[in-house]
Amino acid sequence: MTTRLGIGLIGTGKHGIRYARHIVRDLPELRLVAIARRDVEVGRSQAAELGCRACGDYRDLIAAPDVDAVVVVVPPTLHLEVVETAAAEGRPMLLEKPAAPSVEAGRRMLLAVRKAALPVMVAQTLRYNGVVRVLSEARSRIGRVHALRIAQYLEPSRPGWIDDPAISGGGVALHTGIHSFDLARLLSGLEAESVCCEMARVGTERTEDNFSAVVRMSGGVLASVAASRATASRGGAIELVGESGQLIGDHALNFVRIVQGAISTELSVPPPVSTVLATLKDFAAALRRGGPMPIPLEEGLRAVALVAACYRAAASRRAEPVEAVE
Repeated sequence: MTTRLGIGLIGTGKHGIRYARHIVRDLPELRLVAIARRDVEVGRSQAAELGCRACGDYRDLIAAPDVDAVVVVVPPTLHLEVVETAAAEGRPMLLEKPAAPSVEAGRRMLLAVRKAALPVMVAQTLRYNGVVRVLSEARSRIGRVHALRIAQYLEPSRPGWIDDPAISGGGVALHTGIHSFDLARLLSGLEAESVCCEMARVGTERTEDNFSAVVRMSGGVLASVAASRATASRGGAIELVGESGQLIGDHALNFVRIVQGAISTELSVPPPVSTVLATLKDFAAALRRGGPMPIPLEEGLRAVALVAACYRAAASRRAEPVEAVE
């Protein structure tokens, strides 16, 4: 690899352009050499702003000799073909969450990546949130965790592909809930066994924008996970209930409290940071040291398996098992 790692970015929509600007402005160890976007004219305009070249076909970007690694920020229904192409070319990847639209697609991706012995990181960016990190560090202070509640509330999504299941692969459970399911595993240290779930549409037409799930984790631990994209506000409540107390935080409002007995104590939380930038830094560091990725593909796919169980449970109206991804 060159001194500065050459990055090819596939997808420069609203979220993808954040990655592009961070690479160009904030990460001197990286060099954005090419972007790929289906709208070629918009892509050319963005490339001129970013100081790189534009590709109309992502395959040309992946095959380019100056591309050392690829960042993929496209709808999850496109991930399988992109990952298989990048694996065939031996290009390491940072893959925007959700890692896959289904467990089946995820398994095929995992097969391609393992066959190529290729490092892939999933951008479960909420892991880099300061509140989440404080909760992780303080978890031992409340003893064995036996219950969790994680909820995320956001403004409605813009009309477009997010409400088209053929492109998006699903609604708020897949695109927002994926964060919370990942945190349920991360903060409990446990794996999910089964899920009960209800879904609703408040402002969407073809995908859910409201869901609530109960997850049975290993050891009998229960986790409540919910999300809504139908409010003019933001919230990111996280509660961990342990044998010695509770941890209560909100990753959107940036606070954490520990409750022991009837005493609530505020814990210090660092100022908010760009979690996309933190994710990119970790990806670049892992590439340089040649070690394992901080959030490997398997981790992202375990969260996808939880979402898939939610969709089955909402349809069957009964508890559904969480599939193994490997």
